[in-house]
Amino acid sequence: MLELKHEIFKDIFRVGDDGVVEFATYSAGRWVFGESFIEVRSPINNEVIARVSKLNGEQLDEAIDAVHTKGREAIRNFPGEKRIRAFLKAAQLMREAFDDFTKVLMLDAGKPLSNAKGEVTATIERLEKTTMESRRLLGDYIPGDWSEETLESEGIVKREPYGVVLAISPYNYPLFISAAKVIPALLSGNAVLLKPASLDPIAPLLFIRVLELSGLPRESFALLTIAGRDMDRIVANKRIRAITFTGSTEVGEHLLKTGGIKAYHMELGGKDPAIVLDDADLKTAVEKLIKGMVSYSGQRCDAIRMVFAEEEIYENLKDMLAERLKGIDPKNPLEDENAMMGPLIDEKSAATIEELYRDAVEKGAKPLTEFKRRGNYVWPVLLEVTKETLPKLRAFQEDVFGPLTLLVKVKNEDEAVELANSSRFGLDAAVFSTNDARARKVARRLEVGAVFINEFPRHGIGYYPFGGMKDSGIGREGIGYSIEQFTTTKTIVRNYREYGVWEYI
Repeated sequence: MLELKHEIFKDIFRVGDDGVVEFATYSAGRWVFGESFIEVRSPINNEVIARVSKLNGEQLDEAIDAVHTKGREAIRNFPGEKRIRAFLKAAQLMREAFDDFTKVLMLDAGKPLSNAKGEVTATIERLEKTTMESRRLLGDYIPGDWSEETLESEGIVKREPYGVVLAISPYNYPLFISAAKVIPALLSGNAVLLKPASLDPIAPLLFIRVLELSGLPRESFALLTIAGRDMDRIVANKRIRAITFTGSTEVGEHLLKTGGIKAYHMELGGKDPAIVLDDADLKTAVEKLIKGMVSYSGQRCDAIRMVFAEEEIYENLKDMLAERLKGIDPKNPLEDENAMMGPLIDEKSAATIEELYRDAVEKGAKPLTEFKRRGNYVWPVLLEVTKETLPKLRAFQEDVFGPLTLLVKVKNEDEAVELANSSRFGLDAAVFSTNDARARKVARRLEVGAVFINEFPRHGIGYYPFGGMKDSGIGREGIGYSIEQFTTTKTIVRNYREYGVWEYI
């Protein structure tokens, strides 16, 4: 049963006749109950834990109109100093409601306790880091001295908001990724429409409540609680000038085709490879690899999906990985606070992992761990694959969102890099080596957005920028770097000559 203890949430929900909590949704300044609801089930046991009001067509239009006509001017005219103060207040409110946010993430997204606490902590820190991020809004001064045609003039280049930003967040980090999109968009003076994942929309909803109470202009943001299949007309709306999306490559491509001429930030699918060189510290490598493979049950775009190991250390690494994985079981996070893995988000996701496993085995992959599945719960999967078989597997061709990893033996670092780069994805990669020169050489050659040396890929709060190459995305996210995705430049040129040279050119 979902219970919220902090008083700031008491006015945004009611208890239905059957005892299930029913949430209102936020429409540019006011909380409204819809005529219908999105039913939210916990992946832990598939029980209904809440219902969230679903906006109908008329309510959607009202929300977009309010954000466009009032909200974008309100946030644009709200001084930057006050924006930062509001974000710091929001951080404090989240600290006070920390337990509610944690419990919601456990119930709503099936997160183990440590993952849930980590996500809430990261979101609070992201709010607090606006004091650093605001510096990226500074522009440039360009004197006209360096060209004859611009003598006696000067230019100012300003960073300005697009106006209205549509932020679409995924189910795997429903709180943090929603916040990591909304915060820099508002900080840079945009109004925001947030579309959370329908599978676990409660944490983003509570986050919007915190923003409402923080002092930010209340009409400058809205929550679009609708099904993804109903988003096309919103994506195509000309009043929305920028879209930020985290999710699958296929949906990202659909958004690009549907949205038309807009600014886009896309963090899409991943196929993160880890390259283990023969001089690696295997004990350290195994510890990092395991975390990269099974953290949040592998439901991370930056999870390790492939391990390429050099011949000299391959057998030892294989045995060590298989042994460790055999001792890890997915558990009910409400019953075991030390659980390393919990359930996948729904049964469809678990069934997909089973399909990918069976496809790989049929095509020659050798299981190094026994495949086990119970409903939404999938045990860690490690498959030994030859480099010849690798391209044939769906698990190589598609984005995998679960605890399934491919292990491949390679002759040398050149072959490892070649295989890693043969993927259509290019989000992150990891390199394990005790030789800095070798590790840096491999890192330089990998076609990805970020390389982690002697560490598993993880984006954290975005202190280091992240984003993909190839089919893994467009643009970069992170402290300061997100600002560049949500702003454009405007050049203002002033001529100080009564009859400048420009008149004659």
